[in-house]
Amino acid sequence: MSIEHHNPFHSNILETMQVIAIAAIPAHERDELRRALEPIRTLGDLLDWSRQLEPPVPAPEVVTQDEYTHDVLIPYAGGRWLDFDTT
Repeated sequence: MSIEHHNPFHSNILETMQVIAIAAIPAHERDELRRALEPIRTLGDLLDWSRQLEPPVPAPEVVTQDEYTHDVLIPYAGGRWLDFDTT
């Protein structure tokens, strides 16, 4: 599933977020997560969102892939982890 955003004035603003469920997630939980992620456009938005989780995640794990690409790992409900590929 993808969440589409378009902002012609800011190239650093997320235009498309693709949500890929690797594990079996009930449809209502997937839809809830999709709604929660919809307003996220930047890495700053993601960090703000993670601090509002219960329990809060003030400092997500970051895995450096190369000088431009990082994976931001956030623990989520039900023992799940969310992996955000950022460039």
